[in-house]
Amino acid sequence: MRRSSAETKAVILAAARERFATSGFERATIRAIAADANIDPSMVMRYFGNKNQLFAAAAEFDLQIPDLTDGDRADVGGRLIAHFMNRWERDEALVVLLRSSATNDDAAQRMREIFVGQLLPVIAKLNPVAPERRAALIATQTLGLALCRYVLALPPLTAMTHDEVVASLGPTLQRYLDAP
Repeated sequence: MRRSSAETKAVILAAARERFATSGFERATIRAIAADANIDPSMVMRYFGNKNQLFAAAAEFDLQIPDLTDGDRADVGGRLIAHFMNRWERDEALVVLLRSSATNDDAAQRMREIFVGQLLPVIAKLNPVAPERRAALIATQTLGLALCRYVLALPPLTAMTHDEVVASLGPTLQRYLDAP
């Protein structure tokens, strides 16, 4: 039975999600994903172009941002940066998506969707005045931290403890949340 284009793409994406989850980005191959989907590798390339574009399309990430309305309002920036550090360290795929987003439009769009869809509502709940601007500024710090610490591995930053990073960046995020 022949599949429609939409069905073929859905089968490929399901196989890719499973393969990336079990093998990781580096070890997952287009051939293995195609075999999992019971499809010719050329069809994967036809629909998604390359492995980075396939990964971006398959990426489904929950930033798992906790309810920050509980607890001390003056410490939200620190709790938020600590959460993001823990999240980046728990999921290599998020780092791969960040790395890919620097050179791949699909990955960049996926990263934007994740941050707008998940960070913006949290920030709007904390401060409904200009939440888009606040969320964008917070994204500069969280994504910049991830790029410098987990992708570029800048020695001064990688040498810092979690507490040192939180103490340094927490007040900046707090300012973005509270500034008029």
